[in-house]
Amino acid sequence: MAAKAYDVIVIGSGPGGYVAAIRAAQLGKSVAIVERENLGGICLNWGCIPTKALLRSAEVFHLMHRAKEFGLAATGISYDLDAVVARSRGVAKQLSGGIGHLMKKNKITVIMGEASLPGKGKVSVKTDKGTEELTAPAIILATGARARTLPGLEADGDLVWTYRHALQPKRMPKKLLVIGSGAIGIEFASFFNTLGADTTVVEVMDRVLPVEDAEISAFAKKAFVKQGMKILEKTTVKKLDKAPDAKGGGKVTAHLESNGKTETMEFDTVISAVGIVGNVENLGLEALGVKIDRTHVVTDEYCRTGVDGLYAIGDIAGAPWLAHKASHEGVMVAELIAGKHPHPIKPNSIAGCTYCHPQVASVGLTEAKAKEAGHAIKVGRFPFIGNGKAIALGEAEGMIKTIFDAKTGELLGAHMIGAEVTELIQGYVIGRQLETTEEDLMHTIFPHPTLSEMMHESVLDAYGQVIHM
Repeated sequence: MAAKAYDVIVIGSGPGGYVAAIRAAQLGKSVAIVERENLGGICLNWGCIPTKALLRSAEVFHLMHRAKEFGLAATGISYDLDAVVARSRGVAKQLSGGIGHLMKKNKITVIMGEASLPGKGKVSVKTDKGTEELTAPAIILATGARARTLPGLEADGDLVWTYRHALQPKRMPKKLLVIGSGAIGIEFASFFNTLGADTTVVEVMDRVLPVEDAEISAFAKKAFVKQGMKILEKTTVKKLDKAPDAKGGGKVTAHLESNGKTETMEFDTVISAVGIVGNVENLGLEALGVKIDRTHVVTDEYCRTGVDGLYAIGDIAGAPWLAHKASHEGVMVAELIAGKHPHPIKPNSIAGCTYCHPQVASVGLTEAKAKEAGHAIKVGRFPFIGNGKAIALGEAEGMIKTIFDAKTGELLGAHMIGAEVTELIQGYVIGRQLETTEEDLMHTIFPHPTLSEMMHESVLDAYGQVIHM
């Protein structure tokens, strides 16, 4: 059978792949997209979306316990873990189905199967019905990534979980160890801790949320400890001794090393969140001459692999490992293929968001990185306790920090912790995209009463003009 020809073939239907496919179709290209599991990829099915559904349930549960503060009465407060998980899975299913609708709407051919690249411009797909051969002058790799596994910390789905197991827990952990305090680890720690698990977080670096500004990390740690979490920094989990029981539970003895000393602690559940590895295997990339560095495809600023007509976007192409970065890369590559002249992505203008309690969000340089880069800086801060809307919401814990170049007024970075900061950060993202200065932000009128007023006050504070502090 002759190979089916398309203008563009996308391998992987996560937030990078499906967006690339839609944009290419909008630009008049015939497009096929190959997916081996679920439309929407990890993000919609096993990552960004279902975790936010779980965290929303935990947030409501937490607020119910605070009912008296708001003049309300709530008794007999409890939760049904199976129902919480079912809601999360339902949200994921709804959105995955929506991707299917978008593929049909944009006349994109969806092929369910495992793809490989037998040669330049060629894709071979193993499906339930056999093998399909496809060709295209442009191929976009969007195969994503999976959880990293470290020797001695392997997941079994019973006592030791990855994020997938944690999204569909067989039981509610009583004593939980979370290995890794990045976004994935801290979000699961926040969820299970709120629902009552005795939660310990281990981080090999010197602070939790190590990619964030040090001041934000310190604030977050204080909040987590206040909520009952145990935080162990500069600590490595050397191995896990599992002792399963006949009921699918048991105990895990964790060997923890810190400052040259080793101690053991017992848990009934461990979640391993020690990073990700790119899905680069079994694609035939090496034979094509694609360069791979530590499980990620090496690309230029336009996501070109160096092999003519072959692009890589999203998690497979390296940091930052964010869905919105993948989507924007998908649009950029589709426009490049169509002959347009898109701008390359600026990694320092991509916001990072962590949906723990309290939420954390940031964009641009941390204070330390700004100094390392040689900038003379001005730093502004504003606390949630100084904002009327935050107090009215009962969410007075948090802060917003801004960093400016002292000479030019350029907004170098913004860092936030507190209620709904993941929704606020985009204001500063737009500011960086438009190359906004402190003067532009100072002269902007922010609506009252809103949490966004703190963004204004933080800028004013950097220049000694803060009003409400």
